[in-house]
Amino acid sequence: MTQTEDLVNDQLAAWDRDNLLHPTTHTAQHARGDVPGRIITGGDGVFVTDRDGNRMLDAFAALYCVNAGYGRSEIAEAIATQAHELAYFHSFAGHGNEPAIRLAKMVMDRAPDHMARVYFGMSGSDANETNIKLAWHYNILRGKPEKRKVISRWRGYHGSGLVSGSLTGLKVYHDRFHLPLDGFLHTEAPHYLRRPDADMSEAQFTDYLIDALQDMIAREGADTIAAFIGEPVLGTGGIVPPPEGYWSRVQEVLAQHDILLIADEVVTGFGRTGHMFGSDLYGLKPDFMTIAKGLTSAYAPLSGSIISSRVFDVLMQGADDFGPLGHGWTYSAHPIGAAAGIATLELVDRTELIKNARETGPYLLERLTETMAEHPNVAEVRGVGLLAAVEFMEDPAALKWYPPMTVGPRISAEMTRLGVIARAMPEGNIIGFAPPLCITRGEVDQVVDALAKATRSVLG
Repeated sequence: MTQTEDLVNDQLAAWDRDNLLHPTTHTAQHARGDVPGRIITGGDGVFVTDRDGNRMLDAFAALYCVNAGYGRSEIAEAIATQAHELAYFHSFAGHGNEPAIRLAKMVMDRAPDHMARVYFGMSGSDANETNIKLAWHYNILRGKPEKRKVISRWRGYHGSGLVSGSLTGLKVYHDRFHLPLDGFLHTEAPHYLRRPDADMSEAQFTDYLIDALQDMIAREGADTIAAFIGEPVLGTGGIVPPPEGYWSRVQEVLAQHDILLIADEVVTGFGRTGHMFGSDLYGLKPDFMTIAKGLTSAYAPLSGSIISSRVFDVLMQGADDFGPLGHGWTYSAHPIGAAAGIATLELVDRTELIKNARETGPYLLERLTETMAEHPNVAEVRGVGLLAAVEFMEDPAALKWYPPMTVGPRISAEMTRLGVIARAMPEGNIIGFAPPLCITRGEVDQVVDALAKATRSVLG
């Protein structure tokens, strides 16, 4: 019997095909059973196991989110205990619950000093929806309702909703969805490899980026722009650390034009870069910070919008003048998610996971560089902390690109066959790495060895 016949005749796989619509999946191929899916049944540390007994090293922490690693009983027990005590009550009209209040205090203790409050949601997408609504609300309260446009970057990822998907600067999230919505603008991505002129130095490229941003603001009118949103390190757009001096220059421009800064820390928050937040690493002073993923290590859904003092002070004044804030999610400050967050942050501190990211991350980058940099189709090896990527091109010297998503998925598939899960990043041929923060040097070696073997298998 063929693999496809096995799949078709398997009851659980059939239920999957016949009932479940998967995100970011080829809908037709999955529904027809043209390609086998993978049903994950367990995990421990940096490893996951599927129902066929295959044990794989997850070098992407699922979706950059299982920072604490799999099988952490203390997080599971916190969730179970909370479910028995109080599974749910809403947070509307001043209602609270102990885990949400405790977690809010823990988040604010870790946030930059100028931040004032955290608003909890369920995903990074809804947190960015909150950020944009509050940025609009802030400007309306200041008597500047015309300041409502938002600048994002091409290749940025900020979610899949209508507003958050408009913020995202990746074609696949726009096509056939009538996105982006009006008023959502995209400036150049800060990726030196993709510079418009091969002769540009990195400093000249940064000048080019800042000039492009200034030109957009001048063209649109600063009095129409509410906010600029960016990931400290581009995530799904290719795992790209910014050019030197980029963020300080961007902040100067935003301050000049009274434009709020939203730092999307969904990927970079809670230790991924070797620092508590990417904002700490790059000297950002945001008006909003978007958090999710590492907040609970994805053991339960939870996100947050951390709001600066200057924004919160205006919200306070607005409430006194106009009444309650007209924004809320049913599951805001969910007690089970909050309990998972408390246990996760306590574990991060106790096991020194941020220190491990700071120490093991450079080793990952070093091993990737020494193993892959000389391959004739490798254009770039890059990373910061436990975020890294290898980008492939047909001819790096001539900046000749492969068609998007041709080589990358093949290498990723071969790595999976070899027992290591990496991610083929969209709109390029990029293999991304973001393992659990508990990864060891020996496990890093497994990841790099699998990439090298997979690359030789696909490209020679």
